[in-house]
Amino acid sequence: MKFGYKYENVTLKEIERPLSDFNNNTVVLSDETINQRKNRLLNKMKEHNIDTAIIYADREHGANFEYLTGFIPRFEEALLVISQDGEAYLLLGNENLKMAKFSRLKAEAIHVPHFSLPNQPMENSMNFADILKTANINEQSTIGLVGWKLFTSKYDDNKQLFDIPYYIVDSLKQIVGDGDNIINCAELFIGQEGVRIVNNADEISYYEYGASLSSDCVLKAMDEIELGKTDMELASYLSVYGQPHNVTNIFATGERFTNAVLYPQNKKVHLGDKFSITTGYKGGLTSRAGYIVADQAELPETVGDYLEKVAKPYYTAVVAWLENIKIGLSGEDMYNCIQNVLPKEQFNWSLNPGHLVADEEWMSSPIYPESTAKIRSGMLFQVDIIPSVQGYGGASAETGIALADEELRKEIQENYPQLWDRFEKRREYIKNVLNINLHPEVLPLSNTVGYYRPFALAKDKALIYKN
Repeated sequence: MKFGYKYENVTLKEIERPLSDFNNNTVVLSDETINQRKNRLLNKMKEHNIDTAIIYADREHGANFEYLTGFIPRFEEALLVISQDGEAYLLLGNENLKMAKFSRLKAEAIHVPHFSLPNQPMENSMNFADILKTANINEQSTIGLVGWKLFTSKYDDNKQLFDIPYYIVDSLKQIVGDGDNIINCAELFIGQEGVRIVNNADEISYYEYGASLSSDCVLKAMDEIELGKTDMELASYLSVYGQPHNVTNIFATGERFTNAVLYPQNKKVHLGDKFSITTGYKGGLTSRAGYIVADQAELPETVGDYLEKVAKPYYTAVVAWLENIKIGLSGEDMYNCIQNVLPKEQFNWSLNPGHLVADEEWMSSPIYPESTAKIRSGMLFQVDIIPSVQGYGGASAETGIALADEELRKEIQENYPQLWDRFEKRREYIKNVLNINLHPEVLPLSNTVGYYRPFALAKDKALIYKN
């Protein structure tokens, strides 16, 4: 690993801007990829001695379900029931029953009006538990329940913590009993060896679409910041093409969360305000934070040393993260790298300094103290380090990267030449303009990886690190 990073090596300088390179062609996963996903899950079920996996979905927690079916149940709930032999059932509510015929995974549809909206017709002829039995769930089944949360508590039996609605768990226990034959199996999907934590070339292409889109949106919003405009006006640049977000959009200047409002408000941008901008789509989030000023002299007097106290140390950590992430590194080593550069006791970050991303913005993370998990080819990461220094606004240059070994890089180059060209141009920019040296396996998922403008009105200046 590379050590010896120094905050004083960071300077705010006029540099060449990253070019917009968003791929306007929508990306659809291949049938081969969907089939690979199913087979990987079936093999993982056999390893864990799971007869039947039951995968829950709703609007906010549909990624594991969508991984196999290609869709989420929008405003209803749903279950995907799949057995070791590949037999599958889709349990759907009134308004999503029609989606079964579009499912990427071949599955028999079962109508479950209990999953529908309040007061809609409940014209079923049996109770909920009996409906579940029609999906070949019986008292002999060993069931792995999959919601969305991977519990890692040191004080609970994590396999007996369930994050899906009680009525579903209770009905399943009526069928198979209240014992260890029903367990939380989120680890099948997002655990240390879960099927979703690595991606093939097709999936990297799919997720790069959203990561690149989020980057372009935030860069456009940054470019449009002017005194007197409103947060709402500027936030309009964060949602485009009708694409679904995987986070709540943020465009906030001044104090956030006034009157407990999470969303952009009709507040005008003022000189010296703090700012925070975030948007995210499948495959990646982009976030930026700093101050609404053109230079250090315009900062409020109480935070006149913001660059030295917050922005430069933070950016040094981002550079260290990008230069050190590589295949084969342990999660503990990556954690210690950031702890060494940006001590949490001083900068008060509390979450994992980096996490995996896919359909959801935060899937899981191998980066934590004493983690033995290895960084692997095919992983998609967010560079997510969140300092919190008392009295100062935040700093953020959060973006995403993919990791690809030589074989995977060759496959991308041969089968996705336009994607490969974007990766190459981004790597050249990061090296030649930002002076950040990436390992060969690091593929930037967007054009703003490593690019950070802490002063919103200094649109031609960004931080760079010089050894």
